[in-house]
Amino acid sequence: MNVKPLATFVPRAAGAAGGALSALWTFPAMLFSAFLIAWGAEAAQFLISQGLALAILAWLQTLPEFAVEAVIAWEAGKDPSRAHLAVANLTGAIRLLIGLGWPMIYFVAAFMGRGTRGRLPAIVLDREHAVEVMGLVPPLLWFVVIWWKQTIGASDAVVLLALYAAYLWVLWQCPPHEEEELDEAPAVSQWAYRLGGARRIAAISGLFLAGGVLLYLTAEPFLESMLAIASVTGVSQFVFVQWVAPFLSEFPEKVSAFGWARRVTHAPMALMNMVSSNINQWTVLAAMIPIIYGWSHWRTFGTWVPFSFDGEQRVEIGLTIAQSFLATLLLMDLRFNWYDAAGLFVLWLVQFLVPGIRGSVALVYLGWCVLLFVLYAAKRRACPAPRVFMETFRANRARRK
Repeated sequence: MNVKPLATFVPRAAGAAGGALSALWTFPAMLFSAFLIAWGAEAAQFLISQGLALAILAWLQTLPEFAVEAVIAWEAGKDPSRAHLAVANLTGAIRLLIGLGWPMIYFVAAFMGRGTRGRLPAIVLDREHAVEVMGLVPPLLWFVVIWWKQTIGASDAVVLLALYAAYLWVLWQCPPHEEEELDEAPAVSQWAYRLGGARRIAAISGLFLAGGVLLYLTAEPFLESMLAIASVTGVSQFVFVQWVAPFLSEFPEKVSAFGWARRVTHAPMALMNMVSSNINQWTVLAAMIPIIYGWSHWRTFGTWVPFSFDGEQRVEIGLTIAQSFLATLLLMDLRFNWYDAAGLFVLWLVQFLVPGIRGSVALVYLGWCVLLFVLYAAKRRACPAPRVFMETFRANRARRK
């Protein structure tokens, strides 16, 4: 993607109205690219595991997010005073996906299935989804180390990339879905899969490729058109980098995930789409920062340095880690209830509207985590995810031998 310097990410008011008009074609194009990729993922889950299909989907969906973070990290390497913007974009993207994306998935699914005995039903995850839930734990634990030492360097990047590779390897062991479930897939996905043989592979790959190329070509003009609209409202650079840019760059995955949530029975797949993106963010996206930052600093000043963050940025990272740990613990029972979704959304909304109480919100996240640990230890709340993960992993390994 031919991304522009950081300064151009916040367009000036002059000409903003003209740039906003391009939304008339970029918005539909982004929608169509999201659907193409989602159709490819629904067909691919009958050839490879659903988790691996969602991992591929997450990669394509987060292309704009990677482009934005790469440019910010590159500019920060040349001007270290901008390093806080790299932290703002990373933490904002993660907190937005969990605090807004996860609850929206739940409430869309609950609204569409509202006739179920007049109650708000839980999203019940499949056994295979324990892989995604447990996949969040290792990078979060490593980020506690990063938070403690207040730097993220090339060695940390290697560890995070290794954790992501291990996650993909575990997904590779999982079996694809049974063909009997194909009738529940969209017509395009059914058409691609039922071609059979090499034509099937070509059609599914073509959906991924066409969606990815369209997303690649549309991402920057879409981002610029939306920012042209945002600039009219006088959005500050920090607010833009932490909230507006992540919202726009995460738009494709929200489209496909909400589409699955509307079908209710696919709500677990929609939620796992978000979880897979979170794993992507905590590993590959985070690992990209010290690599690009260090390279840019070396090109500018002749030395390679790790990416360091100050006390304020440490609060941002700590808050984000606490939120992600809470979200992971909430899924340990392989269910996502209305109070889980409501709690994540309210806490996100409070710290979004009142940034000055971020430290207090982090303590609430941690307090909720402690409560869940106590409930799990006392067996007052089921915690099957670790056991199901190990059982599934052993069964998949035995099946492949």
